[in-house]
Amino acid sequence: MSLWSKHSLSILIYHRVLPKPDPVFPGQVDAARFDRQLRILRRCFKVLPLSEAVRRLRNDTLPSRAACITFDDGYADNAEVALPLLQRYELPASFFLATSYLNGGQMWNDTIIDYIRKLSRPRLDWSAYGLGRHSIDTPAQKAIAIDQILRRLKYLPYEQRQNLTQRIANTGSTSPMMRTEQVRALYAAGMEIGAHTMHHPILSTMPEAECRKEIAGSKRALETMLDAPIRGFAYPNGKPGQDYKASHVAMVKEAGFEYALSTADGLARRQHDRFQLPRSTPWETSSLGFMLRMHYNILKSAHLAARRPA
Repeated sequence: MSLWSKHSLSILIYHRVLPKPDPVFPGQVDAARFDRQLRILRRCFKVLPLSEAVRRLRNDTLPSRAACITFDDGYADNAEVALPLLQRYELPASFFLATSYLNGGQMWNDTIIDYIRKLSRPRLDWSAYGLGRHSIDTPAQKAIAIDQILRRLKYLPYEQRQNLTQRIANTGSTSPMMRTEQVRALYAAGMEIGAHTMHHPILSTMPEAECRKEIAGSKRALETMLDAPIRGFAYPNGKPGQDYKASHVAMVKEAGFEYALSTADGLARRQHDRFQLPRSTPWETSSLGFMLRMHYNILKSAHLAARRPA
């Protein structure tokens, strides 16, 4: 059987597409790299709208080399930078939005990143907050410090994390998130809009009643904004069993979503739970690396399928 007849689905996950490279995070996707990746996807894969792909995955009617493009969180550069490139190559994408940060909000991690990025001193001492001491004299050192600090903060209870972030790093910087008119422009351009909770909490760290509000509330907010049904959901952070659990999957179903996305690495196949579909992040900086990664994922998926008992 041909590799391409295995009917697996590559779902790519992006967050930001910057106008130009970032010296602190040189691995972050910028416009030039996104353009190269879209060129490869257009030439070598069949890129489908996500809702259609999920339906065809269930019906076992996916075309060979099926792929989808997704974005999480709701950054304004998705509309300002990514959308024109998607339109240039006539490719669809889906955008999963944390609704409470639209129209002027800022996620806690961006608050930390912006604060440290702007510091001009050689060291940062946040040991009093349990966040250690860090050298921040160069962009590379700042990147390491940010990564270590975010890892320590990520799994704190939501309110504790928010309060601590505002206490130590509130700069009043400009919001990087989309506005309502940008969300509507994406939808009008034929892009799919999905929910990503309201405040982007790690669901496993919150009381279940609050999780229900976060999941259902984001759906309602977007449906009101667009006057259209919202079919898809993406779990914040998205690691199965760690960032969300079976109870949260049940909440997503109860809220009326038709499918949901995790961040478990791999390709989606028919036997996957459609409320926990895996995705892959295109970390590779070169076009060759991106292409090799796409093919490696397909080979790995085919190998696992061949080993599975009939």
